[in-house]
Amino acid sequence: MQIQPYLFFDGRCEEAIEFYKSALGAKDVKIMRYKDAPPGEQGGTPPGAENKVMHANFRIGNSVVMASDGFNRGQPKFEGISLSIEAPNDAETERIFTALSNGGQVKMPLTKTFFASKFGMTSDRFGVSWMVITAA
Repeated sequence: MQIQPYLFFDGRCEEAIEFYKSALGAKDVKIMRYKDAPPGEQGGTPPGAENKVMHANFRIGNSVVMASDGFNRGQPKFEGISLSIEAPNDAETERIFTALSNGGQVKMPLTKTFFASKFGMTSDRFGVSWMVITAA
């Protein structure tokens, strides 16, 4: 059994995927657009949203992340949840943290803690909260 995050970017999904490709090496991207759904099964696609992402999935390391443009309102909200990413060493932790923080907001700068040589918390430019840690 696995738990896989499903992120709704409210109209910015494709932009987010490109960001995660650059920042985290996301790969094996598969995208299904609203226009790809059979007629009558598009779930009431709003006019102008035909090219938006109905469903996508991609890999970051060994994890699968799923995503969508959702209702395409342009204001994604990611509240009450944080994704955690574990890097193999401090240099990679710093690289990932810097990449995710670019255009976002640092919540807790990278620092040494009692449980990790490097740990920090940030939100990326889409509002997704991340905890970045060096593997023990």
